[in-house]
Amino acid sequence: NGASFFFICIYMHIGRGLYYGSYMFKETWNTGIILLFLTMATAFVGYVLPWGQMSFWGATVITNLLSAAPYIGTDLVQWIWGGFSVDNATLTRFFTFHFILPFVVAGASMIHLLFLHQTGSSNPTGLNPNPDKVQFHSYYSYKDALGFIILFAALASLSTFAPNILGDPD
Repeated sequence: NGASFFFICIYMHIGRGLYYGSYMFKETWNTGIILLFLTMATAFVGYVLPWGQMSFWGATVITNLLSAAPYIGTDLVQWIWGGFSVDNATLTRFFTFHFILPFVVAGASMIHLLFLHQTGSSNPTGLNPNPDKVQFHSYYSYKDALGFIILFAALASLSTFAPNILGDPD
């Protein structure tokens, strides 16, 4: 499905960042890792929304992991559940989280790009990229727009012609 395709792209982006040594730019790298966790949270609450057996027990198991936090674990789990077990209140909360988290991801993406423009991109040669810089707007704006169009076309064709290829076998 679309979430699997999105995570494949994220993991390739992280792999490229590791290869290029982008982790040395701490602000950019840390906002990228925060983005990874936010997208994982969005995907998790979206996984629960069909409210089948797999999603019910997935919600039960994953939210129970929070009970391992000292002192506040059980209260945190009960707050997320909206009661003493996974129930309709949990589903309502997860619908809300699934609606709000993409806006948080969009804001974190803007912060990530802001730090990226301040520090500059990494390159595989390790040489100073400052001598001949290309301005971001026009060149990179169009390049990113073309990449978005290609990604969207690939996802649209995948969901149109083979909708079950990346889905859960259930």
